[in-house]
Amino acid sequence: MRILLSNDDGVHAPGLKAMYDELKKLGQVCVVAPLEEKSTTGHSLTLHKPLRLIPMGKDFYGVNGSPADCVYIGIRQVLKQMPDLVVSGINRGANLGQDVYYSGTVSAAREACILGLPSIAVSLAVNFAKARSEDDIHYSTAAKVAVQFLRDFDRKSLPIHTLLNLNVPDVPFKAVKGIEVARQGFRYYSGTVLKRRDHRGKDYFWVGGQYKGFKKSEGTDVTIVDRGFASLTPLKLDGTDDRFLKTLTDQIGGNRKR
Repeated sequence: MRILLSNDDGVHAPGLKAMYDELKKLGQVCVVAPLEEKSTTGHSLTLHKPLRLIPMGKDFYGVNGSPADCVYIGIRQVLKQMPDLVVSGINRGANLGQDVYYSGTVSAAREACILGLPSIAVSLAVNFAKARSEDDIHYSTAAKVAVQFLRDFDRKSLPIHTLLNLNVPDVPFKAVKGIEVARQGFRYYSGTVLKRRDHRGKDYFWVGGQYKGFKKSEGTDVTIVDRGFASLTPLKLDGTDDRFLKTLTDQIGGNRKR
């Protein structure tokens, strides 16, 4: 099996190495990842400047672009053929609920999904409120959970233009209670904007805010990870709200009759 591996934490990230080491048990792995961290960059392709493809070792490449750029170039320039599977991760931090719209990790998997390829984003639900060294973060847990799932998963069963989003608790592998299929939940953030002034007297801003918890609802990714399980969510490219589509159609139709 030919596997393309990318991420958003950068080509030197420990999570990428952990995922690479486990994926080699499934087949031939090629890494194309950003040269620098690209967390929360969302889904973007770089059209306004040239991109550089830097060899980092056998089957390892760095790109001075976004995670989606890496998958785009990885397929069209490095592999020059469609891989059997695209994996993105392991992300240092969960990608739950609406996080998937900001996540560079998920965007790499989504870029493959756009091309009709089976893909999965893998994230580790690190608690950033606790100060810890990289050596204490359980990247190997997420890698093992992902490969254990992928070994038995029928990739042909995955609908075209649907990707998988896997989030794993940051605990030892034996402490993970299993994998549960989940729908998207919702997370709360403070939405804080920090205003500062530079040495020229001009204002600048830091955006982001702090994580404040999640909406408690059964069967959601946030709830399942909180209970100690890994959550697996299928995400579609088509974001149409089918239920409201009919309501909107009826409203517009009603207006036309008037």
